[in-house]
Amino acid sequence: MTTPSRLQPDRSAELRELLAQRILILDGAMGTMVQRRGLVEADYRGGDKNARFAAHGKDLKGNNDLLSITRPDVIGGIHAEYLAAGADIIETNSFNATRVSQAEYGLADLAFELNVAAARLARETADSFSTPDKPRFVAGVLGPTSRTASLSPDVNDPGARNVTFDALVADYVDAARGLTTGGADILLVETVFDTLNAKAALFAIEQFFDDAGRRWPVMISGTITDASGRTLSGQTAEAFWNSLRHARPLSFGLNCALGAKELRQHVEELSRLCDCFISAHPNAGLPNAFGGYDETPRMLADEIAEWGKAGIINIAGGCCGTSPDHIRAIADALKDQRPRMIPQVERSCACPASKPSTSATTACSSMSASAPTSPARKPSPA
Repeated sequence: MTTPSRLQPDRSAELRELLAQRILILDGAMGTMVQRRGLVEADYRGGDKNARFAAHGKDLKGNNDLLSITRPDVIGGIHAEYLAAGADIIETNSFNATRVSQAEYGLADLAFELNVAAARLARETADSFSTPDKPRFVAGVLGPTSRTASLSPDVNDPGARNVTFDALVADYVDAARGLTTGGADILLVETVFDTLNAKAALFAIEQFFDDAGRRWPVMISGTITDASGRTLSGQTAEAFWNSLRHARPLSFGLNCALGAKELRQHVEELSRLCDCFISAHPNAGLPNAFGGYDETPRMLADEIAEWGKAGIINIAGGCCGTSPDHIRAIADALKDQRPRMIPQVERSCACPASKPSTSATTACSSMSASAPTSPARKPSPA
């Protein structure tokens, strides 16, 4: 059966114009809001014994992506709450809507359908709130998957891998196709903890763009996992940017793992380095002893307001532990703040090592000066 398409026009110019005028607001956590609903196994299966997934052989509770099909009222309602709170951009409920992640639930073959359903639901809800004065956008989320391409799952075998680059690329191509078919305006590669996974996602996006004959804006958001200031695969914020800046994204930023206070120094660093817009959606503080988050909407908004005053942010929202109340407070705190101005950054060869090295930088600069100019890549809307 052919899936009806809700393909959107290219909104890159519209996004850029708005980002030059004000700080745009991203939505908050989906998982936090789903947990508050107190859903049970039957909700994930579809509600009754005749539901589509009633006889599925594995437990489905916790597979929040499936709710876009089985409980669209819940997911659509959460989208509506964030839009009512002032979000300009809402994220699709597709964080784990890839074959590799859905395989854990025995639903790998459902991945494309999940992406289409998640995007369509977000599109319909966003359109119901959109006005000429405040247009709303849908960011199609491509999550990191449950596997890592550059790290071994076995401490006794550092060379072992449980996924290949090519498998990730194929997975992400299908996901990107599903998200845009459903009506996403943007593709968001989010919560990147392994840069190789992100490279697979970006390679897949480029492949999809070539097949589609057009482009969509791309956002990239990584995760600094702890106080060391590095991603799980060992890169600093600067190295992370140098590894992926060739994608020329609309925005580049950070989310998850840390609260706004802990994340600020890394956002400031990216603000200085990146010649694109900067996004950030931190957690509501660090998790407490019970895995919960204690920062109130006002506490989080006060921290992010300081980012606005410092001129280091273009897109702000929330991640784990945040709610529509957090997003409303952030939107209110930033409504009179001017957006960050994109700096003029001199393009030079930079080594995406885990830690900057003077000798490596010198060697790179030397090679860059003598190397022939490579052919220009296809321009990106970002």
